[in-house]
Amino acid sequence: GGLLLIFAAINLLPLPPGTSVFFAIPLLIVSGQMVFARTSPWFPARIDRRGVTKQELQRLIDKMGWVEARVERIFKPRLPRLTGPNATRLIGAVCFILALVAGIPIPLFHMAPAAAIVLFGLALIYRDGALVIAGAVATVLACVADALIVGSGVVALNYVANWLHP
Repeated sequence: GGLLLIFAAINLLPLPPGTSVFFAIPLLIVSGQMVFARTSPWFPARIDRRGVTKQELQRLIDKMGWVEARVERIFKPRLPRLTGPNATRLIGAVCFILALVAGIPIPLFHMAPAAAIVLFGLALIYRDGALVIAGAVATVLACVADALIVGSGVVALNYVANWLHP
């Protein structure tokens, strides 16, 4: 859940077109491994060697401690069947599909799927089934939002084509 949260949170940023692909790749790796019920993530050796030092991790914990205290008041373990082993595999499959969509190099196309993945990541970290439900709703909304973006683009291109060639 933590790796989903980190990589999806990066994808929430309004990145230049094409860069979302690079941040979707780790999401694909992590979520794909969730589908196959791996207990710990595997990354290619080149990526795995670039670890985080204990000092860097401690500095991050020190800076984010106040956020964690507030978040823990909101999110708590509930609806445990929605975060169990079988549900985690299903969440991994949904996140894999969302990561594929987030990797499409269309401006702002990656943000809605990334938001849904963030919710699923938080749900797995806190074992909060209510967040799984929120993530499922966000997944549907992300699909609708991205369909609207594509549809609007098609309509705009059709309009321009008709304007240039009456």
